[in-house]
Amino acid sequence: MKFAVIGGTGLIGSQVVTKLNAAGHDAVPHSQSTGVDVITGKGLEQAMEGAGTVINLTNSPTFDEASPAFFQTSMDNLLAAAGKSDVQHFVILSIVGVDQVPELDYYRAKALQEDVLRAGPVPYSIVRATQFMEFVDAVLSWTTDGDTVHLPTTPIQPIAAKDVAAAVAEVAAGPPLRGIHNVGGPDVFPLDELGRITLAAHPDGRTVTTDESAGMFAAVKGDVLVAPKDAHLASTRYTDWLS
Repeated sequence: MKFAVIGGTGLIGSQVVTKLNAAGHDAVPHSQSTGVDVITGKGLEQAMEGAGTVINLTNSPTFDEASPAFFQTSMDNLLAAAGKSDVQHFVILSIVGVDQVPELDYYRAKALQEDVLRAGPVPYSIVRATQFMEFVDAVLSWTTDGDTVHLPTTPIQPIAAKDVAAAVAEVAAGPPLRGIHNVGGPDVFPLDELGRITLAAHPDGRTVTTDESAGMFAAVKGDVLVAPKDAHLASTRYTDWLS
């Protein structure tokens, strides 16, 4: 099978390409560095030539109110190019609980991306993942004030990027789901506890204080970011990943 992996040089995309090619497929990475631009549409038709499956792993450069426009434009361009090619399966990576947090600009944008895909002309699959382990350091930095990290108790179920990539590759190699495949890590942590575990493993002088109003995850109520019961749970534990 031939795959066009748009955003195929990033954290997830590069691993998806490696996994698919290791399985005997022909997965080709495409990005701005290879002359493909999802906003202008440049290079998209050429990238999809001969590909039966397109995997879109591009991401908005910002998490703010500009992100919906990125996903609207990029998906319109990608689906238009796919419609002119022989693409039979279109896969995107989204977020567990994305449609339940309208207070967050970025989550609204990702929910919009899902809606555009569902309404498009190509059979599709959506992989929803919980928060990446690789992003925990960034989450801590967002709410650091001096030597104190302010974090709410929002439940988080971190998953390793390699496990997300494996899920995307597996779904992409199968028939279109015309629905959602949820994946998550094996353990759930309150975000403030996750911060303490992270800093205990890699101390840098900061400490964590519980603050229910701190950061973007303060807007999340309940356990909407926890994988649903039908989700596939990966095996990589956060404490093992940290070490």
